[in-house]
Parts: sequence; structure tokens; C-alpha cells
Amino acid sequence: MTRTALAIATLAAGLVLASSPAHAWGPRGHRLVADIAEAGLQPQARAQVDALLEGETEPTLAGVANWADELRASDPDLGRRSASWHYVNIAEQDCDYDAGRDCRAGGCVVEAIRAQAAILADTTQPLEARRQALKFVVHFVGDVHQPMHAGYGHDRGGNDTQISQPDGTRDGRGTNLHSLWDSGLFRDMRESESAQLARLVGTAPVAAEAGDPVSWAEGSCRVATTEGVYPPRPKIDGAYIATWRPVAERQIALGGARLAALLNDALSAGDAD
Repeated sequence: MTRTALAIATLAAGLVLASSPAHAWGPRGHRLVADIAEAGLQPQARAQVDALLEGETEPTLAGVANWADELRASDPDLGRRSASWHYVNIAEQDCDYDAGRDCRAGGCVVEAIRAQAAILADTTQPLEARRQALKFVVHFVGDVHQPMHAGYGHDRGGNDTQISQPDGTRDGRGTNLHSLWDSGLFRDMRESESAQLARLVGTAPVAAEAGDPVSWAEGSCRVATTEGVYPPRPKIDGAYIATWRPVAERQIALGGARLAALLNDALSAGDAD
């Protein structure tokens, strides 16, 4: 077992008592991405993360992983200004990203990751600016690996594609494709967050380069446009969930590995103060 895998396995064991078995991919997926990334931090990056998150209620990457989704309630102005930073619509463009066409004025997840990572890496920036940038980066790297966050514009990333889940799954009530990929694929899992994290260790790359958010978005888009992701009928069955849940989990594992690489690269030098 590699050091990273061992660290993740140890972290997973420590989560057993704290984890609930009934979380959705919205918060749960973001926490998993963050937990995988934190276990892959190099010592210098870990020290800076610890310093940047000092004073947070839960001073871990997982503890701030959902902060950007909570801004609408806690900071409506920043929530409004950052609303478009969570996604990019490139499926109509054959998943080929063009900044001038797809991300005007930097208003998409690709350029948001780049901009916030640059602030995070700049040790001349105020501590609070770097702390906020870290929170954004952790969340947005998770977002860009959710396929619907890089999907079609015509249905707002699946939000306007109505579906209903199988009878016995949330009482068979209706939802939409975006919500299904955000949370519905995991809603009825009996597996705890810690157990899922331990299982995902085997699917996460042992090492990953920092890479480019463009390729991450384009890869997610290709998942969103894969035949079968958009079901032929509004009502899906258990076979749909069995087919696409592992794909969503692989995206989580990739997101965690790539987030670790990005943070190790951005925090390779300098101090948080």
C-alpha cells in the first residue's frame, strides 16, 4: 500500500463514528473529494492548509468543502457574484472548451479554479483572501468533476430534464437529471461515508499531476454526453443507478486526486502567514 493509500485508509477508519450512512452526493460527494485530497497532501502543503484553516469550525478540507454552496444563505452578495463559477456549459460544443465563447469575463468553473488557485498560491495576498480562495478551490474542483456541471446549456445541466426514480427510491418521486447526479445516485446507499471513502481508495489514482481544469471539464462533459446518461424514458430503473453510480464515484476519486495535486503545486513554497 502506498503512503497516500495508507493515509486515506487511516482517515477512513477515523470517520467511522462520525459518519452518517444517509448523505447525498451534494455535501457527501464534496466531502469525499476533500478527504481524498487531504490524505494526498505533501507536508508543506498540509502545513499551509492547516494554517489557512485555523479558526474554522471544522478546520479540514472536508470541513470547508461545502462552504461555496452555503454562500446564498451566509453571504448573498458573494453567493450571487460566484453563482456562475460552479459550472460551464460545453456539451453543445462537442465538449470543446473555448474561454471566449464559454466563459465570458471568467464566469465559469474553469476560470474560477484558475483564478482562485492563483490567489491561493500568491503568498503576498492577505491571509483572508487566500483562505477564501482555498475554500473556493476545494469546492470548484469537486464541481467540475460532476458531469452535469460541464453539460448542456439548453437544459441547464440537466436541471430541466425531469425524471422519476424507481419505486421504493425516495418513494418513486420525481426529480431532475442534475439532482440525480448530484445526490440521487447515492441517496439509498446503506454504506457509510467512511466505508465509501475506504472503498474509493482503490479507484483513486495513486498519483496525479496538477493538470488543467480545461481537460477536467471536457472529460466531465464527455461523461454527460455518453449514450445512456440521458435516459430514453423519464422513469429510470435500478439498472440505471447500477450503471452510473460507479461512474460518479470514479469522478469523485479523480476529483480528490487532482485536488491534492493542485494544492501540492499551489502550496509548494511559502508560508500561509
